[in-house]
Amino acid sequence: MMRTLSGEIARTDGSLTRGQITFDAKIVEVHEGPAAGNDYIVPGFIDLQVNGSHGIDVMSADSAALRRLGEQLALEGTTAWLPTAVTSPIARIERAHGAIADAMDAAREDMQGARGAAAILGMHLEGPFISARRLGAHPSLNLEPHGDEFELVAALRALRLVTLAPELPGALEAIGRLVARGVAVSIGHTDATLEEARAAVGAGARMFTHLYNAMRPLGHRDPGVIAAALANSEARAAIIPDAVHVHPEMLRLAYTARGMKGLIITSDKVALAGAAPDAALEVGRARARIERGAARLADGTLAGSIISMLDGVRVMVRRVGVPVAEAVVMAATNPAAVGGFKDRGRLDPGTRADLIVLSRELELKAVFIAGRELV
Repeated sequence: MMRTLSGEIARTDGSLTRGQITFDAKIVEVHEGPAAGNDYIVPGFIDLQVNGSHGIDVMSADSAALRRLGEQLALEGTTAWLPTAVTSPIARIERAHGAIADAMDAAREDMQGARGAAAILGMHLEGPFISARRLGAHPSLNLEPHGDEFELVAALRALRLVTLAPELPGALEAIGRLVARGVAVSIGHTDATLEEARAAVGAGARMFTHLYNAMRPLGHRDPGVIAAALANSEARAAIIPDAVHVHPEMLRLAYTARGMKGLIITSDKVALAGAAPDAALEVGRARARIERGAARLADGTLAGSIISMLDGVRVMVRRVGVPVAEAVVMAATNPAAVGGFKDRGRLDPGTRADLIVLSRELELKAVFIAGRELV
């Protein structure tokens, strides 16, 4: 059914255009001009790093649970996502991948039903090819990115994004091989020097996983990987804007350095997000609880966020001073570009009608997935 919405439409250049947008399953027309309504009409958010939410953990979920998780994400304004598998024995990663692939197959077979949930676009594998010095909450099961175990995960059919440490033996060759088969590579959980990080970008890496976190610290004599992430390059820096993982002043530094085009908002949320306040979760190497605004291990180590993508947009707008439409580019357009998802992340004729409506106060008013409004 054809629909028309009026208001301020977010564009990929970070501007807002007053007008009307007409759509069914895809966007038919964007008409600029006088229009009633002051709501923001923006593309649905794309979260490239979701470890879990609402009590559902990606590493233990079956395909039905992943569908339920996608339904919850959609109600938050996230219309597409990458379930994220973390450092684990290879057999467990393969099991998580099987559930993700099954969920994607089920959605393709039932296109009508799939519209009620955020679309799974593939698997993000964060580890085990990471630095033993920058594990964060990951268990010490890290591997080098070569050999039989790397071959097994590199061949997983739903694999779309891999976070790895570029200083590891074989990493540059691994980046080249992954990119050649259409898998995006992100630099993260790394002790890389500036030169090692730049070499990874040169080999084809196109993202940095959660800037500042689980990375070699920034030093004025040893700039390291963070300096590479803050410098202009073809690799965008993904960041967790919950004001816990990253202080707002450091968010502002990243925005000043990279601008709208160089940053990606991601939630890095875990199953404790949306769960009962007293809930606990096995995360990586230990149990985690919600404490001081995030999931933490007993020793205080951060183990993931509890925010939605919309929460992250609000922090960037309200506490960093990023214009609304620019924050939307970081949450929708840029993630789509990294993942090669050409039919999403922008409001142009012919793209999927995955869009959300926000009030002037950035409250979620409506979500449309493939043109169908969620109830």
